[in-house]
Amino acid sequence: MQAIVIREPGGPDVLEMRDIPVPQPARGEVRVRVYATAVNRADLLQRCGLYPAPPGFPADIPGMEIAGEVVALGADVTDVAIGDRVFGIVGGGGYAEQIVVHARTLAPMPAKMAFFEAAAVPEAFITAWDALIDQCHLAAGDVLLVHAAGSGVGTAAAQIARAIGARVIGTVRTAAKADRLREMGIEESIVVAQGRFADEVLARTHGRGADVVAELVGGSYVAEDMACLAAGGRIVAIGTMGGSRCEMNLSLLMTKRAEIRGTMLRARPLEEKIMAARVLQRRIVPLLERQILRPVIDRVLSLAQASEAHARLESGETFGKVVLEI
Repeated sequence: MQAIVIREPGGPDVLEMRDIPVPQPARGEVRVRVYATAVNRADLLQRCGLYPAPPGFPADIPGMEIAGEVVALGADVTDVAIGDRVFGIVGGGGYAEQIVVHARTLAPMPAKMAFFEAAAVPEAFITAWDALIDQCHLAAGDVLLVHAAGSGVGTAAAQIARAIGARVIGTVRTAAKADRLREMGIEESIVVAQGRFADEVLARTHGRGADVVAELVGGSYVAEDMACLAAGGRIVAIGTMGGSRCEMNLSLLMTKRAEIRGTMLRARPLEEKIMAARVLQRRIVPLLERQILRPVIDRVLSLAQASEAHARLESGETFGKVVLEI
């Protein structure tokens, strides 16, 4: 079978197509014919040698989410059958024609959804649901501040918040992305200049601030988050596009009785990944089927265009997910 392999740590040009052996499922596993995958910033870091795949997944084949069809079963698999259309998060290896994964980490795809659409769902929507609903208990009437609102996770977070009746304020870097958010029905956005947004958030909320912050940028944004966080507010660190280090006013954290959390799906143990798949199946898929939630896709490329896809994501110009069809 064919797969995209990282030749050596480096830029997008180190990604190359190779023929590799077809993997065989062990007990409890299935082999999936992958029809689409999506590009994530973790893939870029793995390509650069900065974010190794967890044990049990290929060290040199990126790809954290898949959509495809089950083509082979390992022993004692009862949750899925050959021919099932499935999607889910994987620890790596998604940039390949076939992949072996634990059967219970997959969920059935929505019946009317195409593979390229389904591939844009798992990482973005599971990450957003876990961070906002399960960890930060976002509720109707709350104010959500979501950074990098035009990213895959950002667009998912905004949709989930709106679906439960929360108010969404998104930050973006360009007016064009603010326009795209309005097309999605996200009316409130802030085009961030020089890293400042706290005063605008406070003005728009009449001094209340944000109850939950989906922090996908990191770096200097965190100090601004604290400045516009509501009393009892929660910040959840999801991404570090702007840097992994920050300064924090602990007195402000204490005064506001605030909470800051971190989240990451890739490194979680199998048991938690199975739970994530159940969230996808029971909470997210029904909303996808009713088109309350929709994957936002920047563009669809072929697997052979993986280098172009990485360069596109690194440019910062994307809105939504970059998908690779296989």
